[in-house]
Amino acid sequence: MLFKTLDGLRPATADTDYRYPGVGRWTRRLDPDKLRLCGYGYHYVTDGQVLDWLAATIYEAEPCSEHAPLTDGDKSVTCRLRLVRRFDGWNDRTARLFAADCAERVLPLFEGLYPDDSRPRDAIVAARRFVNGEIGFVESASAAMFAKTASIAASTAASTAAWAAAWAASAASSSTWADNAAASTARAAAWAASAAEAARDASATHRPDARAAQTFREWQYQRLLQYLNGTAGAAG
Repeated sequence: MLFKTLDGLRPATADTDYRYPGVGRWTRRLDPDKLRLCGYGYHYVTDGQVLDWLAATIYEAEPCSEHAPLTDGDKSVTCRLRLVRRFDGWNDRTARLFAADCAERVLPLFEGLYPDDSRPRDAIVAARRFVNGEIGFVESASAAMFAKTASIAASTAASTAAWAAAWAASAASSSTWADNAAASTARAAAWAASAAEAARDASATHRPDARAAQTFREWQYQRLLQYLNGTAGAAG
């Protein structure tokens, strides 16, 4: 599947006033010979790449079929683009819940070293409680700060996986009161992926779950699709 992530109909990362013409309508065709990544053309991403470009609004996209796009490791650029449909299941609430899910998935990497330290878990719980209207801003912000403090202990123990997992929990809780929930969600997802990657590369003394780490990004993508399509149930 191909995706375009935007802030409404405006680019989420570029400093421009350009607006896409809306769902079902093609953009103006640009010169295909002048395409340049991050410089000229309409950008889009595919499958798991979307995890690195989360924004307030996510669309399924269709690029020009008459001219080849330019592609690097995390995005592509085309001379013409059409927004096929908006994923209405993606909003501030589901973005924040997705952040909590990502952090919770790697939480064992922290709790395996610090079984008596509940601060990252408390931050994830606070994130979900805030989203559901059960607690307020102060409690959620406090939980996020405690999770950041917990990450210091992990960093002094030279456990990159545990440190990143604690940061993912903090970012998940922070996303509940951030102005840009999608940006905070992207950070939480990235920290969680970093934790999984570090676990895969860790020494045997850290007891990494290598198989789980290798499939973590795929899990993230499939979980994201559930939120986009409105089929996400309890965290899993």
